[in-house]
Parts: sequence; structure tokens; C-alpha cells
Amino acid sequence: MTEIWALAALWLGLALLAALLSIWLRVANALSEIVVGTVAQLVLGAAFGAAVLGADQAWIKFLSGAGAIVLTFLAGAELDPEVFRRKWKEATAVGLISFFAPFFGCAAAARWWLGWEVEASWLAGVAMSTTSVAVVYAVMIEFGFNATDYGKTVLAACFITDLGTVIALGLIFAPFTLKTALFVGGLGCAALAPAKTTCWYGVCARLLSVC
Repeated sequence: MTEIWALAALWLGLALLAALLSIWLRVANALSEIVVGTVAQLVLGAAFGAAVLGADQAWIKFLSGAGAIVLTFLAGAELDPEVFRRKWKEATAVGLISFFAPFFGCAAAARWWLGWEVEASWLAGVAMSTTSVAVVYAVMIEFGFNATDYGKTVLAACFITDLGTVIALGLIFAPFTLKTALFVGGLGCAALAPAKTTCWYGVCARLLSVC
């Protein structure tokens, strides 16, 4: 039990240090936390061993996973359908470009510059093209962008980028079977259903107004 409390105190101390550095340097807290965590692992890992931070322990994995899931759901709740309806072209363009540009660029660099295997190159492209909605949402909350149309458009673009990552992983590495075809068909119907429903309601409203 003493080891668990000592490890928790170490993690909380690093989080406090990251918060103080973000205030002092006037940068986003998420960026400060990433830098502090990386430096702590390098320094403490070199001095006391790679397992000093206990990143492989089950309770730390649970807390980190639960936090990421909650932040992702909160980010999804911030998406305003009205804003996305008005800004869907901008969000889609930013999301697709932010996925395809690093995806093909990093895959090509890994294949022809570093000499990696084909599947490893595609995996590198997927890894470099994905984005962290939880990190973006944390930065939006910190600077108040989540309440603006600009911030909601950026969040929508992040979700489109992540959707591209999931689809790329499925198409490249998952075996394509009948279940995959059914899943893709169901996903397409679910994506088109809100737009079709909105258009149908709009037509009905116009007809009722004429009558």
C-alpha cells in the first residue's frame, strides 16, 4: 500500500509541476504535461529504471483510460449540430487534409526514406495522422475556445480525422469479410440518416407553411 501512495504522490507532484510550468511559460497545460511526462520518464527512468513511474500498473492504466474516455465524450457533447451544419465544409476540409497529408507523407517517408516494410510504413502513416481529441478539448477548455464557433469547428475536424484513422486501420490491417461489408453499409446509413431526416423535415415544414 505504501508503494501505491508513493507512486500516486509522484504522479500528482509531476502534474503540479506541469501546471506551474504552464502558468510560468504561458503555454497550454496539456503541452506542459506532455513535456514534463516525457522528461520525467527519461530522467527517472535512466536513474532508477524504466518502471519507476509504474506506467504498466493496472490502476494507472485504468485511470488514464477512464480519463481519456470521459474527455472524449465531453468533447463530443460540445459539438453543436447547428454550427456543424453551417461549417461542415470547413470542418470536413480541415479534417480530411489533416488526415491524408501526414498519412501519405509519413508512409512514403517510412517506406522510401527509412526503408521500412509496407505494412510498417502504412502503420507509421496512420500513427502520425491521428489526433487526440482529448488533448484538443483540454486546450479548448483552458482558453475558452469550446464556446466559440471556431473551437466547435476544430473539434468537428478532429473527429473527422479520427474517423479517417479508424477507417484506414480497418481497411489496411483488418480482414475484409461479409461482416466488414455489413458494418461499412450500416455506418454509411447511420451517417446519412441525420441529413436525410433533416431534409425530410424541411420539406414537410415548407408544405405545411404553404397549406
